[in-house]
Amino acid sequence: MYFQLDDFIRIGMAVILGSLIGAERERHKKPVGLRTLILISVGSALFTILSPRLAMDRDDLTRIAANIVSGIGFLGAGVILHEGGRVTGLTTAATIWLSAAIGMACGAGEFVLAAITTALAMIVLLLFTNVEDLLAISSEERTYEITCKTSWSKFKELKGLFKEHSLFINKYKQEKRGGDMVCTFEVYGPTKKHDKLVQKIFADKEIKECWF
Repeated sequence: MYFQLDDFIRIGMAVILGSLIGAERERHKKPVGLRTLILISVGSALFTILSPRLAMDRDDLTRIAANIVSGIGFLGAGVILHEGGRVTGLTTAATIWLSAAIGMACGAGEFVLAAITTALAMIVLLLFTNVEDLLAISSEERTYEITCKTSWSKFKELKGLFKEHSLFINKYKQEKRGGDMVCTFEVYGPTKKHDKLVQKIFADKEIKECWF
């Protein structure tokens, strides 16, 4: 095994580009932040550098690098959550996958390609969030379970509240639990509308409990 100055440059580029994406994720308090994405980028670069050196034949030449993709898939799957009708962590998982790809590009010496990809990723992460908010195209499905005093008028008021916030009710039901009424709504619509609705629900003193 031998050492080349070019190895330092490739690893260094992986650190720099990985840190740019990691810093953006860290700023938004995401579960996968600066250190994690740097390590993913550097690890991918190192595997890519080692691949041709450890290869015994032509078939082995890309085997190690190719397995990075499947290995990163396990990391990405670990941050995707499905809870209460919501799927979260997809952007974080995609960021992990992209950081590995950037690290591989650095390890292969494709610095321009890696830098351009990083720049495009930063544009998507920093600017497209505002575009989503403006267009209200970021949508999700949530299941709300709201507990309040038994009242038919209150139930109708809750249904109207979802419509007022431009949220589509897929399914709903109500049941009595003790002296209370529990209303369950499966609702789909823009994330921002959901968030505004939650604020309205929490401000309602007649609602005893809200789970979503």
